[in-house]
Amino acid sequence: MLTLQELAVAIDADLIGDPNYQITSCATLESARSDQLSFIYNKKYITDLQTTNAGVVILSDAFLAGYDGNALIVKNPYLAYAKAANVIHAAPPRVGSIHASVVIGDNANIAEDCVLAPHVVIGDDVTIGKGCYIGPGCVIANKVVIGNNLKLVANVSLGEETKIGDNVTIHPSTVIGSDGFGYAPYNDKKGWCKIPQLGHVVIGNDVEIGSNTSIDCGALDNTVIGDGVKIDNQVQIAHNVVIGDHTAIAACTGIAGSTKIGKYCTFAGGVGLVGHISITDGVHVTGMTMVTHSINEAGVYSSGTPFQKNTDWLKNAVRFKQLDKLTKKINYLIKLKKEN
Repeated sequence: MLTLQELAVAIDADLIGDPNYQITSCATLESARSDQLSFIYNKKYITDLQTTNAGVVILSDAFLAGYDGNALIVKNPYLAYAKAANVIHAAPPRVGSIHASVVIGDNANIAEDCVLAPHVVIGDDVTIGKGCYIGPGCVIANKVVIGNNLKLVANVSLGEETKIGDNVTIHPSTVIGSDGFGYAPYNDKKGWCKIPQLGHVVIGNDVEIGSNTSIDCGALDNTVIGDGVKIDNQVQIAHNVVIGDHTAIAACTGIAGSTKIGKYCTFAGGVGLVGHISITDGVHVTGMTMVTHSINEAGVYSSGTPFQKNTDWLKNAVRFKQLDKLTKKINYLIKLKKEN
């Protein structure tokens, strides 16, 4: 339990109400009990605010009218809620332990306070820093170097010589350092010659990677994930990709090889990027966009068409195929007009 005074200090909020009131957990405005914290930042939920049973609500000055309960007032309620939830639901400290089923290779250097869950396999010459949690079924290959406070939730695989910084979380069934998709066609066109993938993956500090995501090792140079990067579930990052600090990538995005992405970018769900292009800092790409060339100017970018009735879509698809002919006709008519 935390008092409202403790929460106000933790998130730098102004408190209206009882400073000794205690909160145990978080919930939505609609479902919250009297011992729970909630928040509002969207006018769409103003009715829920007026009827909520929450013990305290995080909100801005704009939502105070008509609400007379305990309040934590901030400029950015969404961010303040994130901070409050981290405080209220902080994980208890762990005591170092190694399960009997764990397999550890030669010359591994593992900090004493680490937790190694059942069926973990650790290769030779691995270094694992302080406060790490290696969840069930994780596999850490030879010569991996891990910083402090890593959390591998379960069934995560780290390829050889992967390097990971401090305060990183990787969710279940993600694979870091698998071979990149590199093949050279034989001259007789009867098959493919595999290109050895000789680079590795380097992940910075404060990174979080979702479940079932794959980050391939480099072909020659390393694949690099910068500090503070957030990657969602089912994202594919190919060999030699470089992602700048604090970029966020939503689910089902695919990034082809040797793409360079700047800092503070965002990619919504289902975005595709072709290989060997560069994206500058501060680029925001909306969902299902296909990025086919480099972006040199910060801003918001989109492609594709929004959904519509199938009958309308079919008509528009036909017209889209006719655009080239229509353009030629228009250019011809413009030319005739100028000549006359």
